[in-house]
Amino acid sequence: MTILALETSCDETSVAVVRDGKILSNVVASQVELHAEYGGVVPELAAREHLKNLLPVAQSALREAGISVAQLDALAATQGPGLPNALLVGLKAAQAAAFALNKPFIGIHHHEAHLYSPWISGETRAADFSNFQPNVSLIVSGGHTLLVLVKSELNHRVLGGTIDDAAGECFDKTGKLMGLPYPAGPLIDRLAEQGNPKAFEFPRPLLHDANDDFSFSGLKTSVRYFIRDHPALLADREKVCDLCASVQAAIVEVLVKKTIRAAKREGVRCVTASGGVTCNRALRLELERACARNGFALRLAEKSLCTDNAAMIGILAERKLLARAPLPSLDEEIKPGWALV
Repeated sequence: MTILALETSCDETSVAVVRDGKILSNVVASQVELHAEYGGVVPELAAREHLKNLLPVAQSALREAGISVAQLDALAATQGPGLPNALLVGLKAAQAAAFALNKPFIGIHHHEAHLYSPWISGETRAADFSNFQPNVSLIVSGGHTLLVLVKSELNHRVLGGTIDDAAGECFDKTGKLMGLPYPAGPLIDRLAEQGNPKAFEFPRPLLHDANDDFSFSGLKTSVRYFIRDHPALLADREKVCDLCASVQAAIVEVLVKKTIRAAKREGVRCVTASGGVTCNRALRLELERACARNGFALRLAEKSLCTDNAAMIGILAERKLLARAPLPSLDEEIKPGWALV
């Protein structure tokens, strides 16, 4: 089975070719430089950039995979959630191609694709679902932070999620308060390695609440007032590194402790994590340490598959076809606020 998958939910245009669980190509055109000038993603600019990039990216993906259009068995695209105009570009292109080729089309939930990305074995080996086991999964990105109980493949239930700012959004917005360029998350990660995570104390929102929800708006506000009261700190690189490390430590502690607590309560023996923030080195390290202490198996999505990419869309589409999941109509529309239930 050979599938062409498209991902245009936000600011990265991606097209991938997958066959029998193996990623034959996964091409991503990033828009980071375009949006950096504005300090965040501008939806209309993102949609225009997708329109410009989609065809050459698709041609590159097919060429890299050594696949012709005639060899495709199905097409897939992200149907939601995401920026409406950005989603439209990929979804309608995939639906049109499926109609023209008389092939099946599969609309994929972006977060559900992240949910199963830790089971993708990388770009040189086929995805391995043979040892799939029940798990509690942390999906953490710029727009969403979710804890999900996965009882079996394609059978999951959301335990909790973001009630205001997501973890990735908190990284970027606190970084902006420090005067760091967009996206600030990766830069905070690098600066934090040179800092003291105990230098400054910041709140750990909802850490001790019994629910599985996340809130990072209070942390962001705390950083804002701290910088207001200590403006000279930003001129001292060592103090900036300490500030980055302290903010990162607060975010990571909440993510790790709530994930481990949910895994214990649900009685699973496996934890997984995915999404763009899972590239953060401190988060990966602390998850590894916490799982080792508590006897949990840990599966982390490979860094190349943590950020938005079409490979995870194609792999999940293939799993759904193999499971004979109902196919959506070619007339279905985007679902910008699609909830993962």
